[in-house]
Amino acid sequence: MLGALGAANAPPARGFAVTESGVRGSISVVSLSLQATMLRLAAFAALLLFFRVSLELSWAQAIPALFVFYLGSGGWDFFLIFIKTVRRDVTTGLVLLRVKWQVWRHVKEKNTIAKIFQKTASKYPEKTALIFQGTGESWTFRQLDEYSNQVANFFYGQGFRSGDVVALFMESRNQYVGLWLGLAKIGVETALVNSNLRMEALLHCITISNSKAVVFGVEMTEAMQEVQASLEKSIHLYWSGEGSPESALSGAKHLDPLLQTAQRHQPIPPDKGFLDKLFYIYTSGTTGMPKAAIVVNCRYFRMSSLVFYGFRMRPDDVMYDCLPLYHAAGNIVGIGQCLLQGMTIVIRKKFSASHFWEDCVKYNCTIVQYIGEICRYLLNQPYQEVERQHRVAEFYGATECNCSLGNFDNNVGSCGFNSRILPGVYPIGLVKVDEDTMELIRGPDGVCIRCQPGEPGQLVGRIVKSNPLQHFDGYLNQSATNKKIARDVFTKGDAAYLTGDVLVMDKYGYMYFRDRTGDTFRWKGENVSTTEVEGTLSRILSLTDVVVYGVEIPGIEGKAGMAAIADPDNSCDLESFASELKKALPLYARPVFLRFLHEVSKTSTYKFQKMELRKQGFDPSLVKDKLYFLDCREMRRSSGTDPPLPAWAQPCMSLWPCSMVKDMSDPCYLVDTSLGLLLPPFMDAALFCAPSSLQKAGGQVGMKGLVCLCFDLLSTLGSQRNSWGFPAAMSVP
Repeated sequence: MLGALGAANAPPARGFAVTESGVRGSISVVSLSLQATMLRLAAFAALLLFFRVSLELSWAQAIPALFVFYLGSGGWDFFLIFIKTVRRDVTTGLVLLRVKWQVWRHVKEKNTIAKIFQKTASKYPEKTALIFQGTGESWTFRQLDEYSNQVANFFYGQGFRSGDVVALFMESRNQYVGLWLGLAKIGVETALVNSNLRMEALLHCITISNSKAVVFGVEMTEAMQEVQASLEKSIHLYWSGEGSPESALSGAKHLDPLLQTAQRHQPIPPDKGFLDKLFYIYTSGTTGMPKAAIVVNCRYFRMSSLVFYGFRMRPDDVMYDCLPLYHAAGNIVGIGQCLLQGMTIVIRKKFSASHFWEDCVKYNCTIVQYIGEICRYLLNQPYQEVERQHRVAEFYGATECNCSLGNFDNNVGSCGFNSRILPGVYPIGLVKVDEDTMELIRGPDGVCIRCQPGEPGQLVGRIVKSNPLQHFDGYLNQSATNKKIARDVFTKGDAAYLTGDVLVMDKYGYMYFRDRTGDTFRWKGENVSTTEVEGTLSRILSLTDVVVYGVEIPGIEGKAGMAAIADPDNSCDLESFASELKKALPLYARPVFLRFLHEVSKTSTYKFQKMELRKQGFDPSLVKDKLYFLDCREMRRSSGTDPPLPAWAQPCMSLWPCSMVKDMSDPCYLVDTSLGLLLPPFMDAALFCAPSSLQKAGGQVGMKGLVCLCFDLLSTLGSQRNSWGFPAAMSVP
């Protein structure tokens, strides 16, 4: 999307939003396979040679003759594909060639991201580099360079050397960028730890990276206090920000005053090159805890540059970055435009729907980076004129993948494409998988079966070690790396990266996201590992059998977590369970739904059977076991003599009597706040009068029925919000 986010009284600004998402689209099915296309091209090339050499036809005669013969042989589909996509393919091909040439040059010169940034800082010394929305603090490129130099010189003086690892655990702000960049200047690799992690997961991330030190924000003091006793005594602790956590964390040093006394000159550069490690980003682990994905300098440059050139950004753009900097989207695609291209980045600690457009206008932002869920929240906000002054661009990718996609020509619903004219230029593809097991399906020759247009399949990318753009750097854990690699995918003897995502391609090569495979699902913009959540829940419940899986909610992006728990004796204390869950898992990883069974079904090899559980979801008409949904805001209400609501409430009782409203003829019910997970934000805590159909059922309604009912009302509720932005009390017809 390219467009404008201008203020009402300001001149329109060129701008666009960049999103990492996938959306279903309508798919056209054609019989023309990729193999047949290539064979046809070869045949017509030979035919053209025959016309010119054997028949001695001129070009003016040979080309029309070839075209007529081509159409007569059933090639009209390919002709239409060529006409529709040639401009797209050529434009994107030039972007790939440009980035590939730059990568080759940086590899040859043994550059790093830190070295490239120094050139950027020299080019734009007094230009604004970073603006932190929380405090309004603004850094120029010179200030960012000097701060990162102080970080580099301080840690070098403390004995840190190239190849060492330091964990960074804080919320987004300018210092976050300066810290990892400064460490990179002396070759120290930073482990970017998710600021939502607590206890076991936090300890795991620090431990597997072999961190020699942890730099944490003062806002993370409580989380660090929970794991300090389990950390190696040799690990140095530094905190940044305003406060005094020394009383809670013995031995922790305040980093900010120490940096002020450090030298600001450029440190001695390490003996590192473009293919060496830069930092680690943690992704959801299919075997339990998060995995540390290796990000080398080349990968950082490639991901950032492809977005910059592909979406036609400019150094004078201003990007609004409200995504967490411990993720690739916020750090590489966002901050990378500042470090490599000289763009100004506005950092916001956390996304706010109510302040989003206000911030964009205030800082004259021309580019906004977001993930899919953010759009849904923005659509529920009051209309503003600047909302319509933009275009949208999408890309698909993962931190460690070698097969990213970009929707560079704004095809609605697509998350990217691969050329149908020359598919081999970018060696990716969709291969068939078993719907139940998600295992790759292979043909008689042992090679994976490619999907035809319109057929869903897992996206895979061929691994080419000699090509930095197609290489897979993997994880710190070699076993985790091996699980993401498949052999004999396109041809015998090759290797390919498995994305774990199911996509569908139409006849023009456009890709549409369909689903995630394996033991992860996406919720609230985060990847959730079912294995990690299962292990945590089982520990809390004294090693009870637990199965965790993602379930779809109508109208909501991603999948909500659901846990099936074996509880034959009905002994689970929900209040205690909810309390322990809050301590152990971040909000996005906590199951939204619970299902209690007599026992969890297993296969003959003692693996849990998830498929049937996933199909039944949370539908009370299909599930006869006890069902609960999570009140994520932990609200407690009482009406008269009614007892306070527990942290978990049954979905079949999701409408609770509200005696506060006395002047309505129909019984009035208050939608529990936990439904904020299921409904748009302004539907949260909405008052409804029960229709006659609900009265007959004793005021009870199934969760799925309630969701559908509320979504049917969205079109009429928009004009009936009260001053708090919530729908006014109304009677349901």
